[in-house]
Amino acid sequence: MKTINKQTQHDVALVGKQRSYSEIVAFLDQNWSRPQDNHVTCIKKLDLAFGSIAKKLNAILVSGSNGKSLTMNFTAQLLNNEQLKVGLFYAPHMLTYNERFGLDNNMIDNKTFTDLANQVLNTAEAEGLKADTLDILTMMAFLYFEREQVEVAIFEVNKNDPIYTSKVCTPKIVAITRIENQLEPSSAENKADLAAVLDTVQAGCHVVSADQSKLNLQTMLEIVEEKQATWAMPIRKLATLAYPFEQLHGRCAALAERIGEIYVNTFVPLEERFDESLLAKQRGQRGRPTLEAKKQSELHPKKTLEQFWQHTINTLPSRFQVIEHDKPIVLLDNANNLDAFDNLLLGIRLLHYQRPLKGLSLIIGCNNPDLNNDKFLKLLRYFFKKTSGNIIVCPVEAKPGDACLQSFDAEQVTNDIKSMKIKARSSKNFKDAFELASSTVDERQGLIVVAGSSSLIEQFWNYKNSKTV
Repeated sequence: MKTINKQTQHDVALVGKQRSYSEIVAFLDQNWSRPQDNHVTCIKKLDLAFGSIAKKLNAILVSGSNGKSLTMNFTAQLLNNEQLKVGLFYAPHMLTYNERFGLDNNMIDNKTFTDLANQVLNTAEAEGLKADTLDILTMMAFLYFEREQVEVAIFEVNKNDPIYTSKVCTPKIVAITRIENQLEPSSAENKADLAAVLDTVQAGCHVVSADQSKLNLQTMLEIVEEKQATWAMPIRKLATLAYPFEQLHGRCAALAERIGEIYVNTFVPLEERFDESLLAKQRGQRGRPTLEAKKQSELHPKKTLEQFWQHTINTLPSRFQVIEHDKPIVLLDNANNLDAFDNLLLGIRLLHYQRPLKGLSLIIGCNNPDLNNDKFLKLLRYFFKKTSGNIIVCPVEAKPGDACLQSFDAEQVTNDIKSMKIKARSSKNFKDAFELASSTVDERQGLIVVAGSSSLIEQFWNYKNSKTV
């Protein structure tokens, strides 16, 4: 592992107005805008002002519909095991902007966040750039990773808020998790949608996907070959995580494993690879191992990937996060599309198989305009045919950054759910919903599920008077 030199050009005294942490958060909250073409121009000019940092990063981009943050989290844990220093830029956050910035999966502290933000804001002002929140956060990530001399930088690429990181970065690897849409796989519209997802791909980079549609994969292969990138074998297996996470997150972990293998074996020089690497391909050995080699392997057995996964968990909050110390037990999940909801309901059933639940209440609120209500209702009907419980529909309060996404109509959705012969009620706010849910399940063995939006997760933590997740 490389020695980290803490003295960089960005450690010099900051120039310009010095805003406090709270002032910066207020500025970021008020300066969101939807994606526009000028994002690319702005971020390129900002990056140039800082010495073209982005091009120097060993970048991995993760896109797709579901599981992006989980895949990044697992990838970072694998690469940390290879003694590599990893920077992560997540989206969205639940409570604080700090959650978007990770260094070896540790969240950035307030002082560092404030220093970086002031540098970017002052530089944007000096350059005459009208940078919005997404521009500022992205440039802060570039600056943070350069300052900490990370060896790998992983970026989450969101379809709804594309900063087009690939326009300023040169990605080594592009990973696509799952593609969830309502389009016919062979349709021209679906092909155009896939082309938009693969807009991050550049010539020479490696591309790997965990999507399970053969038609989608064939289309992606054609696009990748056209862009003169390298297509890796798609992910089929599940990584052997502990129950019930193999079934829920196993494909994300398997994709992370493939990302790690590609990176270590393609971009890490042979002499710099970790001796106890789980990902590096073993050098060929001539003849049979010596008796001494056999003896040493028995005395010091090498850790396997299977063992690694059995002791590895998702360390991200609100991605199927079970809070056991709460009574009743609370499950948080930011699922907000059909594929994610399907996975969430599977997880609830698996928990029930593991330890029978005495009462189940789902608090659901969603502001995803692309959610197919008919298919969503069918998912719920199938689930409640085999599982007893109730649903409380809660309106979603808009967060900065998604103000244009309106909450679904709680009363209308409640009536639609009732028409499926499912017990359902609407609530005016999260506090009422949670207190109602608590009254309908067993105090010790019941389960309350909060899902549908990162905004609803934030409302849960606010209700608990917690400043951190």
